[in-house]
Amino acid sequence: MQRENNSSLSSAASPRVRHRKRSNEAITEPSKANGGKLLVDDRNKYKSMWIRTYSTVWMIGGFALIVYMGHLYITAMVVVIQIFMAKELFNLLRKAHEDRHLPGFRLHFFVTAMLFVYGRLLSQPLVNTITSDKFLYQFVSSLIKYHMAICYFSYIAGFIWFILTLKKKMYKYQFGQYAWTHMILIVVFTQSSFTVANIFEGIFWFLLPASLIIINDIFAYIIGFFFGRTPLIKLSPKKTWEGFIGASVTTIISAFVLANILGRFQWLTCPRKDLSTGWLQCDPGPLFKPEYYTLPGWISQWFTWKEISVLPVQWHALCLGLFASIIAPFGGFFASGFKRAFKIKDFGDSIPGHGGITDRMDCQMVMAVFAYIYLQSFVAREDITVEMILDQILTKFSFEEQQSLLIKLGQILQDRILH
Repeated sequence: MQRENNSSLSSAASPRVRHRKRSNEAITEPSKANGGKLLVDDRNKYKSMWIRTYSTVWMIGGFALIVYMGHLYITAMVVVIQIFMAKELFNLLRKAHEDRHLPGFRLHFFVTAMLFVYGRLLSQPLVNTITSDKFLYQFVSSLIKYHMAICYFSYIAGFIWFILTLKKKMYKYQFGQYAWTHMILIVVFTQSSFTVANIFEGIFWFLLPASLIIINDIFAYIIGFFFGRTPLIKLSPKKTWEGFIGASVTTIISAFVLANILGRFQWLTCPRKDLSTGWLQCDPGPLFKPEYYTLPGWISQWFTWKEISVLPVQWHALCLGLFASIIAPFGGFFASGFKRAFKIKDFGDSIPGHGGITDRMDCQMVMAVFAYIYLQSFVAREDITVEMILDQILTKFSFEEQQSLLIKLGQILQDRILH
């Protein structure tokens, strides 16, 4: 008894042994009831399917209405979406207790990023809108000229504000929030800037890529819901090879067909050069003018069609469909791994059955960037038009420089006429 008491006293007096913490990223087995099992084996799948379907119908209906209203309304929708995305991402590492003692520098950097991105994107359309008002035109032209300097000094003001508000014992949290804020702004505004650029190149280049992601997501869910048996990736246990392959085939076919339908509406294909509202009419260009192909004789025997019309843009749509079905889903896989790192099921709960806005935009972010790069690299013409040169002269040159240019052009043209 005395030996036991002595051993217990010695163990109590000895310093507490620290045990190594287990990894926070516990690997969940697909068979567990935490959402890791396949949809085909889920007993509550029909209830979740109806909730998801109800939300999907409302989202697609609202999306179609906004697209119908035009470029500016779509841009406003993108701004609202990015605000909700930033809010959901900010909340992941935000601690309410610490934030009570800190200034809201996130909002300052967010507004500065908006001013920089949308100032660059919408400066030329804004100038084209107000050319009739001389005073307003000169004021806006001055703002555009010093736009980068204004944004830079706004950022520097936020940077100095952050440094001056550092508090003892909160340095790690504050610098963590500073880095987290910049990462969110890069992710959110990179995606939104490319999206808005696509919108002003023509609603077609925004609507087609976005629709392909929606189609791929819907059919991956439906095919995996009924036929999915083979898990695709551990980061998303409910994703299956059957759903991935079936959705890929459906998306590529949809891309070819949908491009033909959308490409026949001028208000979808015309680029927007100003900030006015209303539908547009323009020369559709060679990409949207149908080419006719005669079908082989053996096909004409079975069908009444002798020839088919194909828009050249449909061949480009196949590339977009291929990317949307094979590469873009990895944006969703990345988001799944991100959520596992933070031990959350969804980024938010604003959309019943879907989670948050960020949960629905993970693949769209990857797709928007690719659509812009593909458009500028393989589709957009590099022709320099008279309108483009005039825009540069009116926005970049002073009045004296414009007069000097006019005199020199007159002299050059006069010399050519004489010779």
